[in-house]
Amino acid sequence: MKRLTAEFLGTAFLLAAVVGSGIMAAKLAGGNGALALLCNTLPTGAILAVLILTFGPVSGGHFNPAVSIALALRREVPSARKSPAALSACLPRTPCLSCRYGKCR
Repeated sequence: MKRLTAEFLGTAFLLAAVVGSGIMAAKLAGGNGALALLCNTLPTGAILAVLILTFGPVSGGHFNPAVSIALALRREVPSARKSPAALSACLPRTPCLSCRYGKCR
């Protein structure tokens, strides 16, 4: 249960950091696309490093269902951990994606 909670929280925090830094980068860059990309990339990389160092020892720090699926296909993850890890990484994304594609507007 700790592993699934760590994956869920890590994915939620990463998603919040990416979306939040993207919004702030767009506002602060003043129309300069390169600066906005840089202002989004740096905090995303920093928070990802922090999350991996924090939750990595507990869950492996995947935070992405594609990583969990790829490791499962390569048989690097025990079969009992495949589905729950991918599901716990997908759950925080669902509300964000529904808002992103207009269902919350």
